[in-house]
Amino acid sequence: MKKVERGLIRAANIVIDECLAVRTGERAVVITDEPCREVGVAIWTSLQRKTDPLLIEMMPRKIHGEEPPEIVAQALKNCDVFIVPASRSLTHTQARIVANRNGARGATMPGITVDMMFRALNADYSKIDRLTRKVGRMLNNAQWAHVESETGTKLKMDLRSRICCLDTGMVRHKGSFSNLPAGEAYIAPVETKSGGVVVVDGSFAPIGEINKPLTIEVEGGRITNLRGNQRMSSIFRRYGRGERTLCEFGIGTNYRARITGNVLEDEKVLGTIHVAFGNNLAFGGRNRANIHLDAVIRKPSVWLDDRLIIRKGKFLYS
Repeated sequence: MKKVERGLIRAANIVIDECLAVRTGERAVVITDEPCREVGVAIWTSLQRKTDPLLIEMMPRKIHGEEPPEIVAQALKNCDVFIVPASRSLTHTQARIVANRNGARGATMPGITVDMMFRALNADYSKIDRLTRKVGRMLNNAQWAHVESETGTKLKMDLRSRICCLDTGMVRHKGSFSNLPAGEAYIAPVETKSGGVVVVDGSFAPIGEINKPLTIEVEGGRITNLRGNQRMSSIFRRYGRGERTLCEFGIGTNYRARITGNVLEDEKVLGTIHVAFGNNLAFGGRNRANIHLDAVIRKPSVWLDDRLIIRKGKFLYS
């Protein structure tokens, strides 16, 4: 057996045994699509040690946040545990939200690759869990977040009245949820209060890794100007006010992750930050939108109120 195959199987077993702690006889469903089929089949195969799992392959969605077919939504709603390795994210869909509200626990893995499974999921998730929880406590105690970078980011966000969510990879309780690979603490800033400049120099869903930084001006919580990438400009022109709203601020905590152009992994990279535009109803926000697009910034400096917690991508409190 080749090295990558062993790593894929080992990572699939970590998902099933450590992250989700699947129990014998639980109703389990794997939702995948053609680009992520190899990972989906590996997870489905690993599940067979525990239960009699269902494997569903759907057509790839057109964009992150697009709802799945109704039959997939029903499968998610009526299972005990779900895992979604698919090329477009179902994280912020109503189908996923309703499934968790109905008591299912699960993980989405948008854009997961074999290489990513081998690298970022073969990690010490107890270590990631500890740092993520520490960052989460700091975010919960802060009223404002301020981010700067040497490429030109200078952004202020209002965190008052909002509760941080933790993506630790531990999905063991009824109704719980995580991305996999995991490793971020994230929060929904007050939608009308964010302002400043975001210079995206890491990656941006759906275009991937950024070769030439693009600049986003934010005023009153919404994009007022985007320059440096025609494709992203055209995407946001197709949508309305909700899709142009800054909806998330997150801090990466996974020491095994690296920027590859796949935002699922990129936003987890230790010491990066990301902001997102679009839907945030799933994690305490109030903005309904048809998309959720994450933008990753390398080597930021981050202040929570007057406390510097990250200096040029290096944690000062770890």
